[in-house]
Amino acid sequence: MPSNSVGFVEQPTSKIFIILKNSSILVGIVVSLTAIYSAGFGIFKQNAHNSLAMMASLFIVFATTPLVELYKTQRRAISLLFWMVDAVLATSAILGTFHYMTVQNKLNDGFYDLSNWDIALGYAGMIALIEFCRRAWGLPLVLVCLACIGYTFFGANLPGMFGHAGFGIVEFIESIWYNYSGVFGNTTTIVLGLVWIYIVFGIMLEATGAGRALLRISLFLTAKTRGGPAYAAIVASSMFGTMSGSTVANVVGTGTFTIPLIKQRGFKPEFAGGIEATASSGGQIMPPIMGAAAFLISELTGIPYLQIAMAALVPAAFYYISLFINVGLEAKKQGIKPVPEAERVKLTWQDAIDSLMFVVPVAVIIGTLVAGRSPAYAGFLGILSAVVSGFLNPVLRKNPLQLINRLGIAGQSCAKIMVAIGVIGIVIGVMNMSGIGLNFANKILEVSQENLFLALLFSMFGALILGMGMPTLPAYLIIILIMGPAISKFGLPLLVAHLFVFYYGVASSLTPPIALAAYAAAPIAGSSPLRTSIMAVKLGAAKFIIPFAFAYYPGMLFTDFFELDVFLWICARLFLVIYLISTFVSMFDVRQLSGWEALIRLPVALGVLTTVGWLQFVSIIIGLLLITFSLLVKAKNDRLSQSDV
Repeated sequence: MPSNSVGFVEQPTSKIFIILKNSSILVGIVVSLTAIYSAGFGIFKQNAHNSLAMMASLFIVFATTPLVELYKTQRRAISLLFWMVDAVLATSAILGTFHYMTVQNKLNDGFYDLSNWDIALGYAGMIALIEFCRRAWGLPLVLVCLACIGYTFFGANLPGMFGHAGFGIVEFIESIWYNYSGVFGNTTTIVLGLVWIYIVFGIMLEATGAGRALLRISLFLTAKTRGGPAYAAIVASSMFGTMSGSTVANVVGTGTFTIPLIKQRGFKPEFAGGIEATASSGGQIMPPIMGAAAFLISELTGIPYLQIAMAALVPAAFYYISLFINVGLEAKKQGIKPVPEAERVKLTWQDAIDSLMFVVPVAVIIGTLVAGRSPAYAGFLGILSAVVSGFLNPVLRKNPLQLINRLGIAGQSCAKIMVAIGVIGIVIGVMNMSGIGLNFANKILEVSQENLFLALLFSMFGALILGMGMPTLPAYLIIILIMGPAISKFGLPLLVAHLFVFYYGVASSLTPPIALAAYAAAPIAGSSPLRTSIMAVKLGAAKFIIPFAFAYYPGMLFTDFFELDVFLWICARLFLVIYLISTFVSMFDVRQLSGWEALIRLPVALGVLTTVGWLQFVSIIIGLLLITFSLLVKAKNDRLSQSDV
């Protein structure tokens, strides 16, 4: 058979890939079961746990993304070369991660100098980690990592405050690979002990059919409104998004059902995709779980989980209020009517029973946390209750083995997150070695001339850039690592600083050019990814405003600065701001707005939110006058229409 024959090259490749893929499912099941066991009964030796978890994660990513599958070729020589490269990388990953455990055991026994073999295996493992992260998540995170590595070796040549004393190859790999502040450091430990269990929980909850039950109930509750399915998408995506921990997974999971329904009601494709992307991303800021972010923030700040969940409640509520307003305005603008009676979802007793598949696990988690048990143990009980209540679903009762397959999928998701966290460990190691984080913070202070607004603005743009193309949790970790010290320099409460950068880490999934949530929704909606992303930014504009509100008014988060009168006043102003911005975006109020009527609402909205007393007062008056004027014009037009009739 000729060497360029498709059968000669692809058939062996496909067989190997099938074996690897099946192996990744099996390893994924082991990973999920390990996460469940660790959450319920504790981990074994930490060093071994971290090492083996990273090894399993790297294998899973390798097995699901071999080069021959990523870069299809009919040339036998290139195919063989790809397999040779992958064999070297896989071997490097296994040896490097396993050797970390060996070296740690020696270090625990006493003083130990790294040998050349130790150094070589550390570098080999690091290279494999970076490459597999590229395959799992693309270039954004990898480029940040490579920039940090380059800074380590060449930063000594930089002038001024960004220069450092210089580091050698031994010192670098010791800090990055074998130190507790690097790849296998505290962040990895937190993710293993806390985040993994909630990734497994979210996927197992979806496997029970809880997502479908949520969607049907949401469609029923919103059927009589103009927005109908769009409102249902907001409700279902927010509730399920807080559990899933993955914006993209939530978009694909709920969007497959909601986006076609939204389009059927007459909404434009980019609007359907944009509202699903925006609602799904909002699930990451929605208590009680926030995609496991609430627990991660708690671990990093030392602030109790319940306090974080309470703090996130009001900003999340305003965000979803803004989405409801945007959908309502668009529905009126397009003249969309409520879903006809004959097409509305009719709830049955089975739907009521199915709702327990969501309510019971969430109640178990919250109850366990309120009782004072650890978040990990709450996740453990949440999974058990999700599986038990899942058998209320007759479909699951007929085929319970599908839960085993979902364990494998959950393990694969855990592996992808772990690979990203490993690369972030490299960034953390470099930051600790060089002190670049504090230097960057000082630079922002210098540029902003100690102006809080400018510092927050720089931090916002920095967070949006750093978070592009990254999943929520890794994006948050990178951003807080780099931008957090700068914000904290202004004396903001610790919780405020963390939530500020977290919001923009979530928002980065909507902003072009790399808008993961919007790009996931676009193919389902049949719209342009860029247009969908722009629409998502418009619809989610409140997400860019709200962090500034609670940065200046920390009482919104129920912190020590809480005062009831101030809280009510900022909430009233924020509602006016959101309404003005929403009408500016849609160019519609109770009627179609002219260009100048819409445009003036943006600076007025920003003026309402300002801390300058006279400007705030004048902006509020103008904003109310604009709304009143629009109502009067609408009433006049209605009277004229009636008289014509």
